[in-house]
Amino acid sequence: MSAFTEVIEKSIEQLSNVGIGADEALLTAVAKGLGPSIYNQDSSLVASSDPEELARVKNNFLIGKLGLEDGPDLDAAIAETVATLKGINRKLRVVFYYLLVKKFGKEAIYS
Repeated sequence: MSAFTEVIEKSIEQLSNVGIGADEALLTAVAKGLGPSIYNQDSSLVASSDPEELARVKNNFLIGKLGLEDGPDLDAAIAETVATLKGINRKLRVVFYYLLVKKFGKEAIYS
């Protein structure tokens, strides 16, 4: 099995653990969009207790990649995603970003 396939399978499993069915095509597209970072032990995870990490998610992904405007709704969406993944110690970046893409209805960016 390829490393990419392993990442996708782990992501599907993590989503399943919180009761969310995965759109595999979108999940795959989000993973591809993250590039080689999904294979690195550190960068493949979101440190949800680190305010600097969450600021990077907001600025680099939500604003930079998804083209959203800064505002309290972005912080609320990040907090909601953290809450959705509560109890998962190693939050996969692919899963975290996938949930944010779905939350803001930005699937078209990945089609």
